[in-house]
Amino acid sequence: MPFDYYFFYKPYKVMSQFSSEGDKETLASFFKNISKDVYPVGRLDYDSEGLLFLTNDKTLNHRLLNPLFIHERTYWVQVEGVPTETGLQQLRKGTFINIDGKEYKTKPAKVTWMKEAPEVPSRNPPIRHRENIPTSWLAITLTEGKNRQVRKMTASVNLPTLRLIRYSIGKVTLDKMKPGDILKANDSFIQKLFER
Repeated sequence: MPFDYYFFYKPYKVMSQFSSEGDKETLASFFKNISKDVYPVGRLDYDSEGLLFLTNDKTLNHRLLNPLFIHERTYWVQVEGVPTETGLQQLRKGTFINIDGKEYKTKPAKVTWMKEAPEVPSRNPPIRHRENIPTSWLAITLTEGKNRQVRKMTASVNLPTLRLIRYSIGKVTLDKMKPGDILKANDSFIQKLFER
């Protein structure tokens, strides 16, 4: 039986699961006629947006979730405040965050201050706006995925995350996708997941 592969632009305030949880919207609102054994590989938080990969290929699922098989994920992060070079270097070298009540030092990351805000879809509701506090955009590339890691990392350098968009997994990017879009992937897309 051939495997199914999908890339999905998960909108803000959508659960990364098919099963219902209260009145929160789930993947079931977008995926109507897919195999029952297709599930997301990893997750994006309810309040995060961006690229989510789904498949029923258990071997690929294992390869993407096992830390032995490193692959990059890039996030576009709108933060409150203006980054300092010291803070950026701290994020690049590894910063201390709390994971399950224990201090954890993150692995080195690629971090770029995006001087121009990226073109992103408007969000509903929009982020809070404060006239006297500037916001900035960072591109953060990780090779690990701890729970709410990006938010904890930016908070550790006094840059609270306002908006979080996963822009890419490997070399697969959101490109021209819009929130709610689904891309059925072929083998060439799957190979891009592990390109660095």
